[in-house]
Amino acid sequence: MMEDRVRQANRITVQGLVLNIFLTGLKLFAGYVSHSQAIVADAFHSLSDLSTDLVLLWGIRAAAKPIDEDHDYGHGKTETMVSAFIGFFLFLVGTAILIEGGVKIVRVLKGSPLEAPGWFACFAALLSIVSKEWLFRKTVEIGRKINNQGLIANAWHHRSDAFSSIGVMLGIAGAIMLGESWHILDPVAAVIVSVFIIQASFSIMKESFFDLSEGSLSPDIESEILALAASVPGAENPHKLRTRRVGHRSAIELHIWVDPALNIVEAHDIATAVEQKLHERFGRETFISIHVEPLKEPETSL
Repeated sequence: MMEDRVRQANRITVQGLVLNIFLTGLKLFAGYVSHSQAIVADAFHSLSDLSTDLVLLWGIRAAAKPIDEDHDYGHGKTETMVSAFIGFFLFLVGTAILIEGGVKIVRVLKGSPLEAPGWFACFAALLSIVSKEWLFRKTVEIGRKINNQGLIANAWHHRSDAFSSIGVMLGIAGAIMLGESWHILDPVAAVIVSVFIIQASFSIMKESFFDLSEGSLSPDIESEILALAASVPGAENPHKLRTRRVGHRSAIELHIWVDPALNIVEAHDIATAVEQKLHERFGRETFISIHVEPLKEPETSL
């Protein structure tokens, strides 16, 4: 199970790595021959994707390490840390694009001309849009399938590159077809795109920091856990539920009441049945701890 999970994550990440190397080179070349500053900036965005691919590959291998003496819950938090790093890196990229676009807009408004780019730069941007959108969809599909937060975060980094390229392509096409007075479309489009990139980065960082701060599973999931435990015959009043995420795994701690007349083996069998029910729902790798307490009689008033 773990080996297949690592294999799928590694394969799509390496595919993204190769694609980002190609796109970075293509955009730099297109910027040189077409005199397009926008596509050169977009090339550095692809280069940032390349760097996060390398970090993610390291994170996948680190998270796959088995439980050891120093990590009783495994190394799953590494995935969450990588996700947080990618979210922060995405924020820096979006901010850089926002600042650069804003500076260009100010310069144009003050009368500084922007050189019209060539069509080759527009083609490079179009190819980036198509390829990175495909990579986003494939990566997020696998990330959700194997429940890898870092992979999903990296998928949004791929989409941010596609969004950036959309702005670049529209700016280049507008500058070429509408004339010198419309060259400002390039930085305007870049600023709009940067807002979407920054918004995505906040969403990724918020989820990652929530897990790193030992945030609980959602209320709906916790309600389901209590209902599943209560459905086991002999398991009364599931309570004191504690949950958290450990990378792609979940950790569940739960107390149940059992008939005090039962012997220790019978009480243990009920707890085991609760564990089995939860493992069937949330996966064999879920950390589950069931604490058994004697059933308390309801208090009666005289």
